[in-house]
Amino acid sequence: MRPASSSGYRVIPGGQLPKRRNAEYGRVQPRPQARPPLSSVRVGDLDRAERNARAQRTYRRHLVRLSIAGALLLALVAGGAALYASDVFSIESVQVSGVEHLTATEMTELAAVPADTTLLRVDTGAIRDRLLKDAWVERVEVRRVFPHTLELAVTERTVAAVVEVPTENAESTQDWAIASDGMWLMPIPDKDSEAGKSISPKVYEDAESVLRIAEVPYGTNPAVGAYCTDASVSNALSIVAGMTTDLAGQVRAVAATETESTTLTLESGVEIVFGSAENIRDKERVCLKIMEEHPDVVYINVRVVDSPTWRSPS
Repeated sequence: MRPASSSGYRVIPGGQLPKRRNAEYGRVQPRPQARPPLSSVRVGDLDRAERNARAQRTYRRHLVRLSIAGALLLALVAGGAALYASDVFSIESVQVSGVEHLTATEMTELAAVPADTTLLRVDTGAIRDRLLKDAWVERVEVRRVFPHTLELAVTERTVAAVVEVPTENAESTQDWAIASDGMWLMPIPDKDSEAGKSISPKVYEDAESVLRIAEVPYGTNPAVGAYCTDASVSNALSIVAGMTTDLAGQVRAVAATETESTTLTLESGVEIVFGSAENIRDKERVCLKIMEEHPDVVYINVRVVDSPTWRSPS
């Protein structure tokens, strides 16, 4: 009989150790699994990463939108350039409105619209400048009416008076139409002359209905489109334009030899020495009062409004 070993196990022939009868050796122990290494991430890092990702997505969307907008803009520019160079909106008619003293034919000739232009290429500013060179044209609007019409909307000056201007030899006078702003509009030819037949009948209608400024001093030199520089004519025109009472409708003619001796002739034949175009309303009021109190008056002088004089038939 072999003695037991010092380790407490009984020696079994063949070199095998006996199994413990302990309960824990009655089970097969599983091999422990390897665990992945742990890492730590801060919450702020996660938020920053998410924001960066969103920013990248937003940036890419913006790039796509900008690319689309750029392509559309290039297409529009190219299409606009092609349309500008084409004859799609060629001018086929020129319509004129607001003219009485100028004919539509005269206005069209003044406008001088190029035959090969279109509504897109036409220089409306140049047309406007050409029209304003005519003395009758006070204002004008040049409008594009698509697809093929150019409209000229004109505001004309009106005739304020007809001035009897002495000719160079002082043997006769030439009628000139003058506007209220003092611009010489045109010489008025004889109605039955060749020149008279070619102008608008409205010129003669106005000439017959407005006041006449006569006895203009020799040397008055009117020019179409120029403003009057003669003091006596300008004074007479200011009186005519400034009268507002019933007296204005009774004035038939104005003699403008000198400023201080400017004289109005009424339809009744009464002569009024009006003088300068000052205190117009006061002078009108005094004249009307004198004519009311002296129905047979033939002459009134209101050059000095505070000291009027008058004369009745003797």
